[in-house]
Amino acid sequence: MITLLHGLARHGRLMLVLGLIVGILVPEAAESLASLIFPMIVFLLFLSTLRVDVLHAFPAWGDVPGYVAITLIMQVVMPMAAIGALGLAGGLASTLGIGVVLVLASAPLTGSPGLTLMVGGDPAPALRQLIIGTMLLPLTALPVFWVMPVFGGPAMVAIAAAKLLAVIAVAGVLGLILRRRVRFFQSYQGERAVEGLITGVMAVVVVGLMSAVGPALLTASPDLWRTLALVFGLNFGAQIVVFFAVGRFGRVATAPSLAIIAGNRNLALFLGALPADTAADLLLFIGCYQVPMYVTPLIMGPVMRRRSRQVANTKP
Repeated sequence: MITLLHGLARHGRLMLVLGLIVGILVPEAAESLASLIFPMIVFLLFLSTLRVDVLHAFPAWGDVPGYVAITLIMQVVMPMAAIGALGLAGGLASTLGIGVVLVLASAPLTGSPGLTLMVGGDPAPALRQLIIGTMLLPLTALPVFWVMPVFGGPAMVAIAAAKLLAVIAVAGVLGLILRRRVRFFQSYQGERAVEGLITGVMAVVVVGLMSAVGPALLTASPDLWRTLALVFGLNFGAQIVVFFAVGRFGRVATAPSLAIIAGNRNLALFLGALPADTAADLLLFIGCYQVPMYVTPLIMGPVMRRRSRQVANTKP
């Protein structure tokens, strides 16, 4: 079993692409897994804290204010700005509008450190931002939930935030305790085994997330192409803006990691906090959003490496 899990860890990208293909081409399998998406996302959160010692990866206390500020910008300022723009345009209550706001309000994707490595960046800032962003998510989501019409009154907002807090707290604490109590998970063999399990679960999650994409593709639905165009623009637009903005402020070393987390967010974690009907309507949006995530290393990798070389060549 350990050998199998190590093999999954080695071929992670291939497994994720395979899950994407299966989800699109075998809609029956995707539909049967759709109801399990949220439990599997919670399990992935548990596995992530089992794989990494959160206390050791936590930023130095002197650096915490900086990470908190970035979290507030990405998970509060950006979605609130989107709410204002969509409200003026009359699209806030639409499925696409809700999807855009929730993407920007989400914590960084669990795989952000790995994606940062793939584009040639330092994964440490992405990992620390992932920890801070996920810990603060129930708080940063409150103002967004408050002004989103889909969540209703204050009581519903409080319930949604409480669900997020409970999920993050239980999954994180259990993973941390198990890692500390069982020495195997602190070893290289154990960490690689958990990586393989994460890869396998992510591949299954991807199949479920494609439950709305496969039928839309087979019927050539116009909604599919509109959604794909929007999510590509949102994901890569956020990455490009943050990458060059951070670079201009002299933070070239952290620009790739911050760009990755700006565009790649853990949107599926909100599924448990959303009304059931809204969650079902968002499956096409969430499924489409996986596509730019998986091609991020192919598209953004060359851009980020070229920019890093240019900056290095201009230094005296």
